[in-house]
Amino acid sequence: MKKIRTLIVDDESLARDRMRQLLQGESEIEIVGECADGKSAVEKIRQATPDLIFLDVQMPELDGFGVVEALGANVTPVIVFVTAHDKFALRAFEIHAVDYLLKPFDRERFQKALQRALDQVKQRDTGKLLERQAALIAALRSPQTDDRLAVKSGGHVVWVKLEDVDWIGSADNYAELHVGAKSHLMRETLAALEARLDPQKFVRISRSVIVNARRIKELKRLFYGGYELILQDGNKLTLSRRYRDKLQQLGFE
Repeated sequence: MKKIRTLIVDDESLARDRMRQLLQGESEIEIVGECADGKSAVEKIRQATPDLIFLDVQMPELDGFGVVEALGANVTPVIVFVTAHDKFALRAFEIHAVDYLLKPFDRERFQKALQRALDQVKQRDTGKLLERQAALIAALRSPQTDDRLAVKSGGHVVWVKLEDVDWIGSADNYAELHVGAKSHLMRETLAALEARLDPQKFVRISRSVIVNARRIKELKRLFYGGYELILQDGNKLTLSRRYRDKLQQLGFE
């Protein structure tokens, strides 16, 4: 019996270990590799041509959806997306009939997703797979409509209410959410996160900062043409001269 060539892609080593352990007892499965980031995943997929991929959505630099887009129409493995997204995103997965695993998942849920994936591999319709994946990515990359963000923390998922976020800073390929005296790191670039946020509430004021407009208490003009934003908690942020067109969006012009 021909085994189903399977690839594991997740930036967390514990998550990869967990999926490997769950797959190793499956007689139909042959694990052809593991990847810890999107770029190496694209290379490995093209090289190993797996039939099935367990693909983490939230990864720095190139996320799971970016991996799918990079592969194009010539490579069509069955994909089970592994995600920490909230209910809005999960509805999109369900509507477009693309299977997913919501972290943290148990053995029973994993087995259910695996069985669906195996059925798809055996009855693969390339056209339908591409159509479903494209529709899913379009839906999930539309502006964020829910009121929470999922943040991985110590192997768990922490839900952060958007209304509680004061501002968001860039930390390399991560976004740092500042919520009062606390901060949370998300494995997502600032640009990717900006695309998911309501532009009437969250405004990009520099290359490295997005601010919750409702948290701004005062605006001061600086001598070089920029502006200083003083938040309700006393924090001060700079709106650079390059982003002066955002003043109207912030309600100051």
